[in-house]
Amino acid sequence: MASIESDADWAQLDPDFKAGKKALGAANWKGAIAAFELAALRDPTNADIQNYIGYAYRRLRQMGPAIGHYQKALMLNSRHRSAHEHLGEAYLVLGEPDRAQQLLAALENLCLIPCEEYDDLKRAITAYKTLAGN
Repeated sequence: MASIESDADWAQLDPDFKAGKKALGAANWKGAIAAFELAALRDPTNADIQNYIGYAYRRLRQMGPAIGHYQKALMLNSRHRSAHEHLGEAYLVLGEPDRAQQLLAALENLCLIPCEEYDDLKRAITAYKTLAGN
């Protein structure tokens, strides 16, 4: 997951955000969810928090909650590149490559120059299609 500049600011301002980032780094998905949920209570309009919660749920293979949080992140910030990428990857896990392809197209429009999120999702779609024999 790409780290963004504002994360450093949030880690200084919000101890739960900091704890959530630390838990993600340690692959403590349940701990990350708990910490970010507390951070979300103080900042319910933070798309990054929703994206991180979704990511942790996806790593726990709980696609329903993961997709819900990614969609909430995109409702809060329709240009959130990481949420587009992660939602596309979740759709691949669910066997829905067409939906992932739609998110890749959205990323292509969002990334005016090459961006990591587009490249990562494109690789994931290619790998999915290779495994599926398409």
